[in-house]
Amino acid sequence: MPSNKKPYIRSKESGLLCTLSGTKVGLHWKELGRMIQKELGRTGILIPELGIGTWNYHAGPLILRKGLDLGALFIDTAESYGTEPVVGDALRGIRDRVFLATKVSPKNFRSNDLRRSADRSLQRLGTDRIDLLQLHEPNPSIPIEETMGAMADLVDAGKVRFIGVSNFSLAQLQEAQKALHKYPIVSNQVRYNPIDRRIEKDLLGYCQSNGITIIAYSPLARGLGHIRDHDPNGVIESLVKETGKTAAQIILNWCVSKEAVVAVPGSNSGEHILDNCGASGWRLSQEQFALLDRKILHRERTRFEMFVKRHTPGAVRALAVRAIDYLPRSLRRRLI
Repeated sequence: MPSNKKPYIRSKESGLLCTLSGTKVGLHWKELGRMIQKELGRTGILIPELGIGTWNYHAGPLILRKGLDLGALFIDTAESYGTEPVVGDALRGIRDRVFLATKVSPKNFRSNDLRRSADRSLQRLGTDRIDLLQLHEPNPSIPIEETMGAMADLVDAGKVRFIGVSNFSLAQLQEAQKALHKYPIVSNQVRYNPIDRRIEKDLLGYCQSNGITIIAYSPLARGLGHIRDHDPNGVIESLVKETGKTAAQIILNWCVSKEAVVAVPGSNSGEHILDNCGASGWRLSQEQFALLDRKILHRERTRFEMFVKRHTPGAVRALAVRAIDYLPRSLRRRLI
């Protein structure tokens, strides 16, 4: 049976706990149909708490359009994904209704390269503006002051509305904001899910306190099977029975229930996108939320593991991931 307890979400501005009644609390959220909206940073702009990620996407514009029609009117891409053209096709005729985010690759962080990169993205997306332009990951070989100066120029030119970063540590985020004098950094897109909670150490709290939205990528990890590997007590399946929701909806709801966190799960399946959208418009009870927090096993990757991941070619990482899938579950928990 679904829980009869009223779901709550905290408004940072008011400090009050309010039920999801459809009333806007400050500017931090409101319920629009079934999809809850949250404020992007401190911009006053509301975006869906569940958007659509397009890394490794290859299903064409119709599947993306289905997700947009379901209320996930926030789509994230990147110049390195190769998906900007299909995103542009999906936005045709509804561009003004969708919050559009893309990313510039680290190799293009020099001032002139960044401006040219943004122009190419605009052309591929078939639009005259990018709502959120993000630095895809840090590039210590290029002065952050030069990069952020070029980002500010794009805002001044009306080509970009808001500036974000991705995969930035707390120290890197603070350094980038210090270098950006005219505009705030409104978001940091990072990996976040019940088995990878590194950001809870310092980054999440800082962003919540300083009006920076966390955009969670891989909120379902590399698939529900990998999260179930870290659920030895079967908590997820018990909550499926208790709530009447799917496993994916429970995990996504755990993620976006956090203050200042939105998520961009990706899928090549219309059925999965429909399922993902059903993760908004309700909340796990406090007891259910705490149960997931306690019982899902997670660990922090070592500096050596992060170094290897950062410097290993993507093709090699993909092979390693597939090899890990064949290992016993007890070993997979140590490696994922």
